[in-house]
Amino acid sequence: MGKIRAYINDTYSELVSKVSWPTLKELNASAVIVMVSTLMTALVIYGMDMSFKFIMDMIYGFFG
Repeated sequence: MGKIRAYINDTYSELVSKVSWPTLKELNASAVIVMVSTLMTALVIYGMDMSFKFIMDMIYGFFG
């Protein structure tokens, strides 16, 4: 039981004194970057999907 308590105390101490937590401004900026990059990735994948659908429709149109 003593090892578990020491582990919890060490973990708490490290989180409080050694970890540098981002400020709210930094956190908001990071969230915006993640949202924009996710939207851009989704749009690229959507474009690839629509292009592939167009190509496949053309190929199936030749045989149908």
